[in-house]
Amino acid sequence: MDSITLIAIISILTAGLTISIGVIGPALGEGKAVATALTSLAQQPDVAGTIARTLFVGLAIIESLAIYCFVVSMILIFANPFWDHVIAHGVGK
Repeated sequence: MDSITLIAIISILTAGLTISIGVIGPALGEGKAVATALTSLAQQPDVAGTIARTLFVGLAIIESLAIYCFVVSMILIFANPFWDHVIAHGVGK
């Protein structure tokens, strides 16, 4: 097995782990945020606008973590700097 194949395998496995583990936290956080917002809306329907606005801002912030994990995964797969280093320096041949 040459270096490029090894880097490709490690990059794909790391990208898969990054996206699978990296979305667990945001998914749980979004579920809890929505559940809490619905409970708050049921208790105080007169402040629905404020609760909804705050919920959407919070969901956007929570979702950014999952998006960062996705970006890291795409970088590992499509723009991996280790491949360029191995190809340029001929490591592992």
